[in-house]
Amino acid sequence: MTKLKYQMVIQWSDEDDCFLVGFPDFPGQQWRTHGDTYEAAVTNGIEALESLTIAYEAVGDPLPEPTVCSAA
Repeated sequence: MTKLKYQMVIQWSDEDDCFLVGFPDFPGQQWRTHGDTYEAAVTNGIEALESLTIAYEAVGDPLPEPTVCSAA
């Protein structure tokens, strides 16, 4: 799979007692997956992002432009 360059936000949730994973570049995708540990959240986030892009491509929707940060 092509190297994806999308932001992945990982944030602890006391309410859910786990790390939540979101992709800000995808509209309507505030929290897409989660993990009990940070490492599990990263792994699940990568899988969710791959699935999300496959779903977009399957229905012919263009992928959103990734937000790119410039380092100084």
